[in-house]
Amino acid sequence: MKKYWLAAFIMLYAIGSQAQNDLGNADDAARIAITAYVDSDLGFNHEVSKQLRNKMNAILTKQGLAGSKNQRFIITANADILSEDVVVTTKEMYQYQLEVHFIIGDGIDGIKFATASQTVQGLGETKAAAYLQAIRKIKPSDPAFQNMVNEAKTKIIEYYNSKCDFIISEAKTLADKQEYDAAIYKLMSVPDVCKDCYDKCMAAVAPIYQSKIDDEGARLLAEARAIWAAGQNAEKGEEAGAILAKINPSSKSYAEAIAVSNEIAKRIKEIDQREWDFALKQQQDEVDIQKANIKAMRDIGVAFGENQQPITYNIRTWW
Repeated sequence: MKKYWLAAFIMLYAIGSQAQNDLGNADDAARIAITAYVDSDLGFNHEVSKQLRNKMNAILTKQGLAGSKNQRFIITANADILSEDVVVTTKEMYQYQLEVHFIIGDGIDGIKFATASQTVQGLGETKAAAYLQAIRKIKPSDPAFQNMVNEAKTKIIEYYNSKCDFIISEAKTLADKQEYDAAIYKLMSVPDVCKDCYDKCMAAVAPIYQSKIDDEGARLLAEARAIWAAGQNAEKGEEAGAILAKINPSSKSYAEAIAVSNEIAKRIKEIDQREWDFALKQQQDEVDIQKANIKAMRDIGVAFGENQQPITYNIRTWW
């Protein structure tokens, strides 16, 4: 069973990744994930920082990339003041002309990939209001941003393909230490537009996920057995059953979980003269199992990435 589902898993991914040569309308698994990042040392106030992040995320979405937290690759921005004037009409107004620079790069290694700039102007009753209005005028659909994204995308794909063996080696080391979620996150972070590396990572992630659910299944089974052994009655049966229900049907402990469940049901019928109606997760057909496991691995990767501490990016030389 295990060998079959691993083979089917790899086949499903291979079919799904055929002809993934560009982003187009690809789903989230195909998209290169980039973090929109505003350096706090630049001194922007909260509203300006928020607006810049919104604009950068809009650029990513427009160009078919995925915005996400804690990614190696980032889009960031800074602004030069080209002019600052006081305009007097019925009241005093402030006017800024800004050149806003955007950069996509490897925020950990500190390597710039591509840049684009846009000049905008804002008018407001305060300097902060004028500055914010200027930022709001940035147009994410500007062709300059498309060129920037295309150039960066090529370099990100080159990064993954050149570092692929190292990525897989790191993931296997994490898995050997039973840091399964971190390993899965590392492998699932490779988008399928990076086809060569993606295929290798998908081949590597399936057995790691299997090890994870096998270890979890063994732990849950032992926990359920201990609860049931402590007092073979309806109350303990319900507690043990709730634990057994968490065991993944693809785990090698699943058959034993069924045996324990049957044992509990038999004993409760003997002592209470009633049926025990606690049901375990049911095995599905192989295609459904693969889809469920693929979704589970994606969810593990997303959750792990979202819960990491913010990365300190190395971008001091970018401006």
